[in-house]
Amino acid sequence: MQISEKELLSNRLLAWIVEQASPEAAVQAVHRLKGGISSLVHAVTLREGERTAEWVLRRFDNAEWLRQEPDLPRHEAHSLRLAAEAAVPTPQVIAWDETGSMTGMPALLMTKLKGDVVLLPESMASWIAGLAEALAKIHQVRADEFAWAYFTYQQLETLEAPGWTNRPDVWRAVVDQVRGPRPAYRECFIHRDYHPNNVLWEEGRVSGVVDWVNACRGPAGVDVGHCRVNLAQLHGLEAADAFLSAYSMYAGEAFQYDPYWDLVSLTDILFGPPSVYEGWTELGVTGLTDRLIMERLDDYAASLIERCGRGSLR
Repeated sequence: MQISEKELLSNRLLAWIVEQASPEAAVQAVHRLKGGISSLVHAVTLREGERTAEWVLRRFDNAEWLRQEPDLPRHEAHSLRLAAEAAVPTPQVIAWDETGSMTGMPALLMTKLKGDVVLLPESMASWIAGLAEALAKIHQVRADEFAWAYFTYQQLETLEAPGWTNRPDVWRAVVDQVRGPRPAYRECFIHRDYHPNNVLWEEGRVSGVVDWVNACRGPAGVDVGHCRVNLAQLHGLEAADAFLSAYSMYAGEAFQYDPYWDLVSLTDILFGPPSVYEGWTELGVTGLTDRLIMERLDDYAASLIERCGRGSLR
């Protein structure tokens, strides 16, 4: 007999979810959401009389991530509260259990937004424009007092050129650049994991931005760079460059491009040889291979060094 997703959640967890609604509410359905790999995410439908509500339950089951950042549910809850100031739909926080004492593991409960992830758009130009415009709106939010601040995911002092590349000269130049002086920047609210899998669409328009657990105050260029390196892998260099042009237009004078942040965002993903992101294949993307991802990253890295206009390849 097939076990339903609802049956996979403990009675204690289901009771906690109901407690956030009302004693008369009941969990009607639960299903796993695709596209993410760092935590367990389920859509939960609750019914109370004739009314239904859809919430999203995120449970943090990555022990290493929790060891490094034990406050993940609280971090995302506070991020969602600040994100509500952006002129972009974002989930509303319902409740969280930072330690897992009430739910079995650290968890966050939030409202569910309408829309779907789009990775293979009918119009690449309008899709990229929508991604760029939504990000520019997020960066208009001030985050001066936000408790979480930007940091790199790599130890830049010990960073080395990857062994898998066919362009070691390019990557040595990349390492040289990110080890150099950090440019001055205007601090703003950044998503910190902004890429197509975290943007929802409905009827050809962005209907929301999700996955705010990494949000912090920091340089807008980090969000731009992270989205660009994802687009470079998913669709190639042309898509990454089109996104930069579109974002620059929407952000206007508030954004001063510096390839340093693209380079840092590129090195932030260098944990082992590149591979096809499971979140893409889960949502129907085909035709990508690990070799193609490596080639696209080599091309993207070379384009960034060319943008720098300084230093030499060795």
